[in-house]
Amino acid sequence: MTTVLIVDDQVLIRAGLAALVRAAPGLEVAGEAATGEEAVELAARRRPDVVLMDIRLPGISGIAALERILADAAEPKPKVVMLTVFDLDQYVYAALKAGASGFLLKDTPPERLLAAVELIAGGELLFAPTVTRRLVEAFARRADPSRRRPTALEALTDRETAVLHLVAQGLTNEEIATRLVVTVATVKTHLNRVMSKLALTSRAQAVVVAYESGLVTPGSDSP
Repeated sequence: MTTVLIVDDQVLIRAGLAALVRAAPGLEVAGEAATGEEAVELAARRRPDVVLMDIRLPGISGIAALERILADAAEPKPKVVMLTVFDLDQYVYAALKAGASGFLLKDTPPERLLAAVELIAGGELLFAPTVTRRLVEAFARRADPSRRRPTALEALTDRETAVLHLVAQGLTNEEIATRLVVTVATVKTHLNRVMSKLALTSRAQAVVVAYESGLVTPGSDSP
């Protein structure tokens, strides 16, 4: 059973998400919170598998709550999905760097939202398509073709670099395994080593490093 903590300051949205999760097989509501402070407290006490959280909250922001939840959580840490009304929210990039596992628009159809929860609970990274496009556009504006890879990336093996590159392109572990002709377990092993060597705490942060280092640039299709 995948447990889900729901965080939104709007009662109707929070109640609707909770009802949706309760009705889905394999999912269970771990709690409901209206503020970032409540979210941090409930996450520590209930230890949910997934946190569905509004990126904009009264009191401490969704990003501040995200950082505290991940900092305080024991392993395995919860996967945090940020909910936003806008596909170009000014806080999306900051939340990605802080370790968010996904971003969904609040108008996402119910069946897609539930599928996203299942994927993210399994360790995948997921963005609403329009959010992904905005992020890639932002990285394109920031890109510096002359930039060298940081020393940390030079510690990666060729296969670990290839896995990081494919993760940054949005491929799932299964898709990466097919592309590299290895098992899913092997992909997870390589990814865990990448995370350890680069001192990362989430798949999302791996995507940021891949883009910021120049390992991946918008439109690239090979390491």
